[in-house]
This record gives sequence, structure tokens and C-alpha cells, in this order.
Amino acid sequence: MKNNITLLLILFSIFLFHAKVNYSQITKVRGVILDSETKEPIPFVNVTFKNSSIGTITNTDGEYFLESREHYDSILVSVVGYKKKSQLVKKNQVQEINFIIEPNIYALDEIIVLPTENPAHPILRNIIANKIKHNPNKIDYYSCKLYNKIELDVNNVDEEFKNHRLFRDFQFIFDYVDTSTITGKPYLPIFITETLSDFYYTKNPEKEKEIITASQISGFENSSLSQFTGKMYQDINIYENYQSVFEPGFVSPIADFCLMFYKYYLIDSAYIGNKWCYQISFIPKRKQERTFRGDFWVNDSTFAIVKIQMRMAKDVNINYINDFVAEYEYAPVDDSILFIAQEKMFFDFNITDRSTGFFGRKTTAYSDINLKIPPPTDIINLKENIVVREDALISDVAFWDANRPMELSPKEKQIYAMVDSVQKVPIYTTFEKVVSMFVMYHYEIGKIQIGPYYKLYSFNEIEGNRFRFGGETSQNFSTNVQINAHAAYGDKDKRFKYGLGFIYLFDKNPRVSLEMQYKNDIQQLGQSPNALTEDNFFTSILRRNPNYKLTMVNDFSTTFEKEWFQGLITKLSYNYRDIEPSEYVKFQSATLTDTSFYNSVTTSEFTLNARYAKDEKFVRGSFNRLSLGTHSPIFMLELTAGVKNVFNSDFEYYKVNFSIEDKIHMGLFGHLRIIADAGKLYGTVPYPLLKLHEGNETYALDRYAYNMMNYYEFASDEYISLSLEQHFQGLFLNKIPLMRKLKWREVVSAKGIIGDLSDRHQSIMDYPEGLYKINKPYVEASIGIENILKIIRVDAMWRLSHLDNENIQKFGLRVGLQIVF
Repeated sequence: MKNNITLLLILFSIFLFHAKVNYSQITKVRGVILDSETKEPIPFVNVTFKNSSIGTITNTDGEYFLESREHYDSILVSVVGYKKKSQLVKKNQVQEINFIIEPNIYALDEIIVLPTENPAHPILRNIIANKIKHNPNKIDYYSCKLYNKIELDVNNVDEEFKNHRLFRDFQFIFDYVDTSTITGKPYLPIFITETLSDFYYTKNPEKEKEIITASQISGFENSSLSQFTGKMYQDINIYENYQSVFEPGFVSPIADFCLMFYKYYLIDSAYIGNKWCYQISFIPKRKQERTFRGDFWVNDSTFAIVKIQMRMAKDVNINYINDFVAEYEYAPVDDSILFIAQEKMFFDFNITDRSTGFFGRKTTAYSDINLKIPPPTDIINLKENIVVREDALISDVAFWDANRPMELSPKEKQIYAMVDSVQKVPIYTTFEKVVSMFVMYHYEIGKIQIGPYYKLYSFNEIEGNRFRFGGETSQNFSTNVQINAHAAYGDKDKRFKYGLGFIYLFDKNPRVSLEMQYKNDIQQLGQSPNALTEDNFFTSILRRNPNYKLTMVNDFSTTFEKEWFQGLITKLSYNYRDIEPSEYVKFQSATLTDTSFYNSVTTSEFTLNARYAKDEKFVRGSFNRLSLGTHSPIFMLELTAGVKNVFNSDFEYYKVNFSIEDKIHMGLFGHLRIIADAGKLYGTVPYPLLKLHEGNETYALDRYAYNMMNYYEFASDEYISLSLEQHFQGLFLNKIPLMRKLKWREVVSAKGIIGDLSDRHQSIMDYPEGLYKINKPYVEASIGIENILKIIRVDAMWRLSHLDNENIQKFGLRVGLQIVF
């Protein structure tokens, strides 16, 4: 999987150049239509290939784009109040044709115009009232066959990159350059995938299952990638209030509350098939909100959408997406419902407006739609929502020619051969290693990977300068087992540290694994799982206090992980730890003399962890995987038993922890992220085994820590906490002209925790100086700006309680890096 992802990045790196050559068998036309007198753009103009049904209307900026594989000699423009006009078209070329059209002037008697309701509004209300009848997610059940085609193209490139000496071995790819009708940008196709699948849906219980039966992916021989090319990873349903292509989603033009976000215009009516339909155009009411512009045709009796084209509003406050266009067509099924027949999506991804970026295109065709027969029980009860058949990877040309419902263009057919040719160029291997190093933090040498590079050097008050060398085996060694090891040395404490471990995958989907790790190294107790590790170079330079609170830990753990079905994961683990005191973190005995200390605290723990996140999706790598999130709450339960006299462990105790995390979309007000957490400890333990609440002594923002709290400041044996973080998505700043251009966004947060700490634990070990109970609430709050230069977030934070504690900050700034749309 790593190599698969790396290939796309390498192709992106290689194709940062462009030859101005046309390679197309499609006639493509784009342009703008202006008023001859005012020179203003004219919206809602009908533009068609003459003597055809292929057409569109201009947007609010007077722009249009058309393309066809058929041969037409001219295009015709027409709109009420203006004279018709046509111009010749060059076949099989990309061209820009602009029109300046003259208004029709009529002499009329006096007309009295009285205010009345927008004629589009009653139609909108009927659409909303009838949505439940036409929303495929409200149907009891259905099944269908799908064809998905996804293409990635490098765009916005120039001659300078083409002539770079680094790319002289790849000159052959310039024969494949084309120009986008939508944006006018030249682009170079680098990736294409096709997928055939069977899709099943039931409303009660609500389940979606997709069986991918055939797939081919340019340049890849790993069928696991096919899971990302079916319907369920790129799904839009216009009948839902929000479209989830981006997070948070765009407001649908037929949302229940659409009149709050859009202006509508009734512009035409006509027969589509044997159905009389209205054409309605829509534009956003306000700037920079996540809305669309476009038009749709709706049936006059059922109020079902017949077809719709929607394009991202021009000034949306969103990152990396320069443009997005979606088109949907619906067809009758069993004379009872209009069901989606085809969808097309187009994305223009760019880091900056002038940088080289990507086009993403997706086309989906629906067939054999069945609304009468419930899906088979064995299909609905599958553990995974997406199943890729073992024999799904098919590259046979004859098979695809016979089974795809639409013909590939000559340009698309050549992508498969082009990618294979790129991989055979000798310099490709060098590109692969360099790009992989930056993306995966390791440099691959044969069967091993050296890294991660950000841990090679760090520094702290205990070790001084710390030097670390580590690595792991690559998938060239094995695709089922990965071995890792590291060694480190501090020039101040003069101690060597080391670690060794492995992970073995019994199955990748659903995931079943066994992992063992042994480490003899420093750790920071009471650190959140999201924090930068102490041997990270960036932790060293971002620290706000000298860190004397590190401890040496002899740590052995083994974990068996099983994914029961999509969303439910359990882990059963054993953990042995021998924690050493230090000059600054002392283990003073409460039962011995004042000068007596424990040499170490030794524990043996068994833990059962269960995590449920309904329909959570992952990008699966060779050994690791990255969550793509879920639209549902995430529940986590953890039970821990500390046992005595196992490998000289000293204490018996039990811990229970339960947490809920959710992200709630709030429409105009952005989204709210909630994290609630509670825990309790049973037994008597020394303070290192208590709940040491997660402090943060760096300037790096940590969502899962208390950013104004110090390490070892608060401990408890029972607690409950709540974190609230509201992202307004520019709701207020978008109203200020200067701020609107910067596209900054507001975020506010508040965190609180309350708990208790029994005095019984001091019968074993004295609490260190500066460790407090938390029986009075600890609260901190922040106001921040995110999306600074698209990746930076800065929060001003205030500590609102426990202000008399020693060595604290009452106010501070925290900085985070994040990639959000």
C-alpha cells in the first residue's frame, strides 16, 4: 500500500510540467456571454450544440462549458430578451468561444407590476415536502449494479518544468496533455481506475453493502486499493441536507432550509421524455458560505429532480479546492420513482491558485435497479461494508470492452500504458525512495526502512543531547510481519536506551493482529496519546518549560487486536512496566523513614479495550491504517486489572474508563466537537499509577490534553471531564471585507474536569510537591483563529481555576498545524 500511494505522489512530482499539445477526440467549448450594450455577463443563457439535445446554461458570471464526442459544426445561444446567435465550432478541438449578444427592443404599452411571491418558491416547498418519496436512503431497500470510473490529472503546469533536466527521461508523457473545458487549464492524466460492483441497501436496519466484482487500476497490482474506488467512498445524495464530499458538507440546493441559503429563479419549462418539467436556477444568498450555484429540472407533478448541475460557489471559504462541479441524471424505475441513473463529479485541487495541482473526475453509472426484492440476508450480514472479491483485479481489455457501460476516450485508454511506461524508467526508483521518505518518514533500503527522521536528534534536561537510530522492515521483507528496533544515547545521563518489537497480521480486512514491544527508554507519564513524543525534535524546540519530569521505564507489552465488523475493534493486552525514579521525580516511601525511597514501581496489567465507531472508514497500509472518520459518535470502554506477584509486580488494582467523542454539524454555525471522558480506579496504588491528568508543557496545541496544565499537576482516582470545541467556519470573519480575503476562521473551546483523590494512596508513597487533588473543577477556555495560511491554528488560552497553584501560566498562546478543507 505504501508503494501504491507513493506512485501517485511520484507521478505528481514528475508531471510538474506541460507541453502545449492537444490529444483529444472530443469537441470542447467554453466561453462567456456578454450584453452588447453594457458588456455585463448574462446569466441563464441557453447554450447548445446546434441540432442536438446537448446543452447547458450560463452561470451567474455568464460562463458556460460544453463537450461532446459527436460532431457538431456550431453552437447556438438563446435567452428571452436577446437575439439568438450562433458560431462555428472546430471539431475535435478545445476552444474558447465568447458571445456578445444584442437585446431585443419592443415598444410596449404601460405595464403595472405588482409584488408577488417568487414563482420558484412554491415549487421548492413542494420539492421539500416530497423529498422523502424520492430520497434513495428513505426507500425500504434496493439493489443495483454500478460502474465507477475515477481519473486523476496533473493541472496548471507550464513549460519551465517540462524543460527541467530532472525530467528528461519522461518526455514521452507530453503526448497525453489535454485542456479542461470547465477551467481552461491544461492537464496531464496520470491515473485511472474502473470498478464494477453490486450495491445493496436496507433502511431497517440501515445498512449499505458493496461487493466489488471487478477492478482495474493503472499502475497497481494490489486489489485492496479497490475499496476506495466504489460508490461508498465518494457518495453524494442531493436529497440529504448536507453533501459530505468535504467536511463539513455543503448545503444542498434542495435542503429543508435551502431558502435561507439560496436565491432561486424559474427560468424555463419543457418536456423531458414524457414529463413536463420546470428549470430552476440557484445562486448563494451570501458570500463564502459552503453553497453551490447551478440549475435543476424538476417534474411538475411528482416534484422529483430529473437532472441537476451544481458548481461550487466562487468565493467559498474552503481550502485546496479551486472548483467542484457535480451533475446528476435520474430515470424512472418501475414507473414509480425517479432513481439516479448517472452522476459525474469534477474537482480542481490546488494548494495555491497558481501552483500545480490535481483534477479529480468521477463518473458513476447505475443499472439493474431493483426496488422489489430485499437484498439477501447473507449479504446484509457481511461484517464489512465494502468487500473486494479475491479475483476482482482484472486487466483483460476484452472483459472491460464488453462490460463497461460507456466507452473510454482514446486519451483514457492510453493512461494505463503511460503509467506502466513511467514505472519502467530507471530514474523512477530514485523518485520513489525520495518521495516515500518525506511521506512515510522513513528511507527504504532494500528490506529495511530507516527512520523516522524527526527522531534522529532531540534534547531534554535529563538526557541532554539525545541521538537515536531506528528502523523497521519493509513490505519487501514480509507483507505479514514487520520488525522494528531502535537504539538511543544521551550525552548528559550517559545511558543507552533501546527497543525491539514486531507486529504480525493474521488478516488485514477485517484486521486481526498480534503485536509485541519491549522498550528500555524514557517516558513522560501523564502525557496525552495525541502529544508529540519526547524524542521528537519538534517537542524539544516547542517546549515552554524545562522538562525534568521524564522517567526511565522498562516496558514490555503484547496486544491482540481484532476487528469484529466495520466499526467495532477490541484489543486484549498485557503490559509490564518497571518505572524508575529520578532526581526530580522521587518515589519516597510513606511507611519508611523520610530518607527511604522505592527503587522502582513494578506493575503487571491486563487490559481489554473496546472501541465502536459506526461505519468508520480507513486507509489501509501494509501494517498501519489511517482513519477517515465517521459521521457517528465514537464510543470507547477500557477495563484494566493490575495483578500482584506477576513478574515481581507490587500492586493489585482495577481501572475503568469510558469516553464518547462526536462531531455535530450545525449548519450555518459550523460544527461542534464534543469529548466526554470518565474513569475510576479501585485499589490502593502509588501516585505514578493514579490518573495523572494530561498536561501540556509545550506551545503545540493538543486537543486531547489540558493545554494550560503542567505535567504532574493533578491526579485523581475518579474523575469526569468534558471538552467542547466550536468551529464557526468563518461565520463572523466572513462579514469583514479584509478578513474575508484572508479566509480565517473562528474557533472557541472550553475544557473542564472534576474528580477526587483518596488519601489512602499516601499510605504507600508520598505525593510529590506540586501534585494537587482536583475535587474543585479545573477549567480552561480559548478563542482562536484557524486556517491561517490554510494550515496554522493559533489559540489564545486562559486558565480559569486553580490559579494559586505554583509555576502555572494563567494565559498563553498555543499553535497547531492542521490540514482541513
